[in-house]
Amino acid sequence: MEDIIKQIKQLNIGKVEDNVSLNKYNTYKTGGICSCLVYPRDVGKLISLLKLLRQNKIKYKILGNGSNLLFSDDKYEGVLIKLSEFNNLEIVGNKIKVEAGYSLIKLAHIALKNSLTGLEFASGIPGTVGGAIFMNAGAYKSDMGYIVKSVKVLTPDFRIIELENKELNFHYRTSFLKTHPEFICLEAIIKLERGTKTAIEEVMKSRLKRRMETQPLNYPSAGSVFRNPEGMFAGELIENLGLKGLKKGGAMISDKHANFIINTGNATSSDIKWLIDHVKEKVKEKYHVDLKVEQEFVNWE
Repeated sequence: MEDIIKQIKQLNIGKVEDNVSLNKYNTYKTGGICSCLVYPRDVGKLISLLKLLRQNKIKYKILGNGSNLLFSDDKYEGVLIKLSEFNNLEIVGNKIKVEAGYSLIKLAHIALKNSLTGLEFASGIPGTVGGAIFMNAGAYKSDMGYIVKSVKVLTPDFRIIELENKELNFHYRTSFLKTHPEFICLEAIIKLERGTKTAIEEVMKSRLKRRMETQPLNYPSAGSVFRNPEGMFAGELIENLGLKGLKKGGAMISDKHANFIINTGNATSSDIKWLIDHVKEKVKEKYHVDLKVEQEFVNWE
């Protein structure tokens, strides 16, 4: 890896960090060390980086804000790529052209400022635009699939193409990009509707109040751990089993919302993973329901 890191630096791709602690780059605040983290300056530099990594068979992953990931405690022997420099935004009428590294929460507030409605659901989702499209992030019975008009992607053979909404195959917490991770989201066109700033702000404030009352926002977490099974609530199943407050090391099933696992201060990823597996096992045993995990496990192989 040392030779590859040296080559990456020589290519002048952008900021490069080596041997970084992953707890700074995900919302659980856990994980091991990453060999190399790169911030490409533009698409050309991203392509140069990907060509180098593929030629040398180096493992890599595009990383957003890490709001839906659980890294293992082991060293990630590869390269994580952050598209933070991809953060341009342009508003034309009721459409927003925005690059993949832009903050989703910030985008929701930009929409509010411009009296555009449709992004209120995203005002509490701490991801990037690219990450949100990748997993079709959503809340309050809405998601990215309702508002994304098209996405500009980098293909596996380094072409830049545009995919329309219907080609992105948006479904509950998934998309074409999630099932084809070799395609990289670069930019999106978000189509919203005209609204009144007062009404949009009222919705966002009421939802923030509700989140603060019902979710453990004062601790690191990755939001809801499990999807709600059809006609049921995962949190309710977990609570009915008396698992609220259950601890493993520094990780705990929140006593405020049973579908959240929180880092109380010194949790390891293994602590969190143990609780996830334990909950799945107990719910399956009692209710014959196989809970699906919302989060992506990275570097556990």
